[in-house]
Amino acid sequence: MINDSEYMSTSYICMVEDELNISDFVSRGLKDFGYEIDVFHNGQEAWNKLKADNRYDLLLLDIRMPGMTGLEICQHYREKYGYHTPILMLTALGTTEDIVMGLHAGADDYVVKPFKFAELIARIKAMLRRTQALQQNSLIYHDLTIDPSTHKAIRSNIEADLSVKEYRLLEYMMQHHGEVISRRQLLKDVWDKDFDTNTNIVDVYVKYLRTKIDDPFKTKLIHTIIGMGYMLK
Repeated sequence: MINDSEYMSTSYICMVEDELNISDFVSRGLKDFGYEIDVFHNGQEAWNKLKADNRYDLLLLDIRMPGMTGLEICQHYREKYGYHTPILMLTALGTTEDIVMGLHAGADDYVVKPFKFAELIARIKAMLRRTQALQQNSLIYHDLTIDPSTHKAIRSNIEADLSVKEYRLLEYMMQHHGEVISRRQLLKDVWDKDFDTNTNIVDVYVKYLRTKIDDPFKTKLIHTIIGMGYMLK
């Protein structure tokens, strides 16, 4: 039996499902538990909305959709926004191959149709709890997450093996993302040096970071601002 007070929430959910009986049933149930929900019956329409407005705390995606499949939406969403928003796939395709395809596309979990609403709501709550706990303890920018308590850095679900100083440099840049950070500032705040020693140690470590954080990925986050320093953007 589900405890209403335990599951009440104000999280905002996007559901993409073309079977009206399922979307209506799930939508009513989620609203009863305090969720806000937008429902789309066409994949392309859903993606057009998501491209313009990333307000959602969780996505529910049916795999087989007109306009654009749930797998395609998932892939595009991960490429644009990273891995911070949980994605739950709804599928009648319960084979191992189909499930693996969904997870490889970037989904966090799946529910096979037909499903019981109690199972769906339990999975949603568990996914949102994990995400909220991670966000409370972590620094997040784009698809990059670092955890100060463990000194772990993860980009697009891939953990980077950083040295202590590499981690400290990345943490500082994330704390000041969108700002130009001079080499002198980095020497002072990351290396505890109050003067310019004419060393290239900052450039060397930025190169190390790029190798681990940027080079494996299409989108680059660490940028050189000529004559000024560096910026994470």
